Amino acid sequence: MTTVTLYHNPRCSKSRQTLALLEAQNVQINIVEYLKNVPSSDEISAILAMLAISPRELMRTKETEYKEQNLADVNLTDEQLINAMINTPKLIERPIAIAIANGKAAVGRPPENVLAIL
Repeated sequence: MTTVTLYHNPRCSKSRQTLALLEAQNVQINIVEYLKNVPSSDEISAILAMLAISPRELMRTKETEYKEQNLADVNLTDEQLINAMINTPKLIERPIAIAIANGKAAVGRPPENVLAIL
């Protein structure tokens, strides 16, 4: 059986839809409510590597906190952006699904994106 770790926000409709889609695929799901259990710098770096994207691409750039923290500044380093996500986990795009066996990851926007990693 495939095991997937899902970085999940139960208040987010896309996150709930992704969870339902994974449940329908009969996979074992490890749910991480990332707003309560904030991923570490190493965990975020590993997710970024699996997704093959930059930290800014994993951020919710329309959030008020993104603007308030001046995170659009192109001079910010990857480390600074990752630290911003740790300090304000609401900035992390959601949901993120990681297939444990193959080390592949996908952002569930749209939810069907996660099917590609199974």
